[in-house]
This record gives sequence, C-alpha cells and structure tokens, in this order.
Amino acid sequence: MGYFQICLVFAKIFHNNRMKQWAYWLVFTLHLPFMKLLMPQPVVFAISFVAAFVFASFVEYWLHRLMHASPKVGKRHRDHHRRNEGQGVLWEFRDYVLGSAIAMAIPFIFSLLVGLGWASGAIFYAAFSAYAHQLQHENPRRCFWMKMPVHYVHHKYGMWHHNFGLGVDWWDHIFGTYKPVEWPVEDDIPADSMQAVRWW
Repeated sequence: MGYFQICLVFAKIFHNNRMKQWAYWLVFTLHLPFMKLLMPQPVVFAISFVAAFVFASFVEYWLHRLMHASPKVGKRHRDHHRRNEGQGVLWEFRDYVLGSAIAMAIPFIFSLLVGLGWASGAIFYAAFSAYAHQLQHENPRRCFWMKMPVHYVHHKYGMWHHNFGLGVDWWDHIFGTYKPVEWPVEDDIPADSMQAVRWW
C-alpha cells in the first residue's frame, strides 16, 4: 500500500466531522512533497504555477479591500487615490515581490519543484499586475482582457466599496463587489500603444 493510500486510511478512522476535515487537510499537506512521485514534473510545476497565480490575485483583491476598510492600513493607499497615478511598473513590481517574499518561499519547505512552480507563478502575477495597474492609470482602453478596466473606474468614480481588482476582475464578480459603469465614455483617456506606460 502506497503513502497516499495509507494516509487515506488514517483519515477515514475519524468519525467526528471536524476531526475528519483536519485529517484530510493533514493528508493533503503531507502529500505535497510526494506530488512529483505521482505526477510528471512538468504537471507538478504547472499546477503550482497556476495555483500561485490565482492565489496571488485573491490576496491582492482582499488586501485592496482591507486598505479601504482600515484607516490605519489604508493610510498610504488614500494618498494613492488623491494622486490617482501609479508609481511605475518596476516600482510596483518591487513592492509586490517584497510584500509577498515569505509566501513565495514557504512551498520550498515541501518540495523544490513545487516551490519553483509556486514562486514562478507568484512572480509572473506580480509582473502582470504591476503592468496592469500602471496601464489602467495611463492607458485603460488597452486592458483588453477585462470587459471594463475595474481599477480605472475604481479611481475615476471614487469607488470605496466596489471594483477592487487590479490585474483581474474575477474576485469582484465572485464576492459581489463588481459594479459596472458605462465604459468607455467620451472623457476617458484615449487609447495609445500597449507600451505607452511609465515603466519606472
């Protein structure tokens, strides 16, 4: 009997639902280092990469909401709203990476392969989101992957309770904070090249 089957047997001995949930969580956590033994390495890397990308967008959404909910946490963010401008793609990227460095390092405890996939996905999302953030401040019509550039309208209309996404709008839809507005309108920033943003 393999490791995974042994852990499943261990989990099933609990009759209490709460204990069973903890047991299954333990099985999943302990199983992470053995993923590469059960799946091809490219698959393990890809799963870790996608998981980190999605998780990073989730954390970004909730941190942005927290900045609007807490005066203490959101002090710097309120200044960002007053200025209504990005600090440049590279500086945004630096802040995202430094702020998430610990979360990017944790999966290396379980597996080098999982850690590499996770860190790559997180860094890729940080770069994508830093660019998307700057693009929506300077050239929002080029955010072709969203029906409406949520961060741009978030700033334009002073939305304190809606449209918290930066790189993506998934979580606004899921958590009910997506608020559509007419887009585009005549006074919106005209389209320019995809590279026409402040890089630093």
